[in-house]
Amino acid sequence: MDYTGIESIPGISQADFLIVTGDFTNFGEREEASMILDVIRRLNPRVYAVPGNLDKPSVATYLDEVGINIHGKGITVGDLGIFGVGGSNPTPFNTPIEFSEEELKNIVQKAYQQVSSAPIKVLISHCPPYNTATDRIGEDVHVGSTAIREFIEREQPDFCFTGHIHESRGEDRIGHTLILNPGMLKAPGWIDFRRTEGGEFVARLN
Repeated sequence: MDYTGIESIPGISQADFLIVTGDFTNFGEREEASMILDVIRRLNPRVYAVPGNLDKPSVATYLDEVGINIHGKGITVGDLGIFGVGGSNPTPFNTPIEFSEEELKNIVQKAYQQVSSAPIKVLISHCPPYNTATDRIGEDVHVGSTAIREFIEREQPDFCFTGHIHESRGEDRIGHTLILNPGMLKAPGWIDFRRTEGGEFVARLN
């Protein structure tokens, strides 16, 4: 377990809430995830999350039990409609939580329907959309989800915060949607998402 850097994130204890975009563990079980979540919640108890593809199914069950899992769900926080998709599209490595593109299509649409009337929509998708700066392995190989890309092209949420491809820290846009992959926390990598004094929501990589 390596959560190096989390305590040094400026303002983490004062934030309205935290979002974990998946991969609490590296093929770990709920016990490992609970230890990491305990560290996070000591800093800030207001947490939402999706499981990553490297988390075993018991991690997803644990996130459900503690009431923070937004995989396939949408929640409203003020003007924000936050909805989530955990796991990933199929990989060559047979990781613990993977879905077909058709399954991802259905999961993200179900979650979106729960927040479709929110003024600002934020998609938390562990797997990044295909063919962006956030889903690259090496120089030219893109391994993100076509279903997530098609959803973004169609529905145009305001933000998409992702993960999965740890070496593909980056920023991109699909139409109106800003897509951010912070990379690994220990790099360090995290997203600063806030409302300005003028009322606009902004997000940037740190």
